[in-house]
Amino acid sequence: MSITDVVYLPEEPAHDQAIEEINAEAFGPGRFTRAAYKIREGGPHDMALSFVALVDGEVVASVRMTPVGAGEGQAVLLGPLAVRPKHKNVGIGRKLVRIAVEAAEKAGHGLVLLVGDAPYYGPLGFERIPAGQIAMPRPVDPARLLANEIVPGSLAKLIGDVVHADLARQLA
Repeated sequence: MSITDVVYLPEEPAHDQAIEEINAEAFGPGRFTRAAYKIREGGPHDMALSFVALVDGEVVASVRMTPVGAGEGQAVLLGPLAVRPKHKNVGIGRKLVRIAVEAAEKAGHGLVLLVGDAPYYGPLGFERIPAGQIAMPRPVDPARLLANEIVPGSLAKLIGDVVHADLARQLA
């Protein structure tokens, strides 16, 4: 398999089962205790900003984006990003991130937030969020809170507790 054998498509409901299997394989049962999953419990992800990678018609990777808010700010939370083990290290995950960020920009979002490793996401335009600026609903290593600021000034508005956008609207 080469990177040219991969087809990238917007996520559809028919992909749900395969995506769940990929996430279970990648993150195990402990994934439900993570801060990002707690945020996702507040409402749905944005299907228009979520994508899958297929090889020979099989879903081998996915990325989802969930609308979030904190303070006066709004963003989309990237993740989970997961790739089946036999398809790792060929650039599928990075390509999915680029596609999702481009879709967020086209949709008018000013900021993409994630919890992840800076060495992986840094080359994709993500930088550390200043320590103490935002708070996740469960413990997170502050060095893993990263953002890609599409519109200058968007990150400065994201202050305080990060929640699903549906919940942020209810709290406003």
